[in-house]
Amino acid sequence: MSIHTVAEAKNQLSKLIDRALLGEGIVITRRGQPVVELKPIRPAARPITSADIEWLRANLVGRKMPENDASQLVSNMRDEGES
Repeated sequence: MSIHTVAEAKNQLSKLIDRALLGEGIVITRRGQPVVELKPIRPAARPITSADIEWLRANLVGRKMPENDASQLVSNMRDEGES
């Protein structure tokens, strides 16, 4: 991680951005206190397509949904203790 003052960052911003894109941690300080960190923005996730849904359906063969949902399971566990 490298630390730079605002003045240094102003003069070298393009180089600092390139270094941040390569994975280096870049911190900019003002009056000796860290105030900004330069880091790459993650690419947005791609939208789910119908092909993705079909792939999931095809690969979930053999798995089944539970018979009871969580609230019914808790009710059954509670009722078992009442007998």
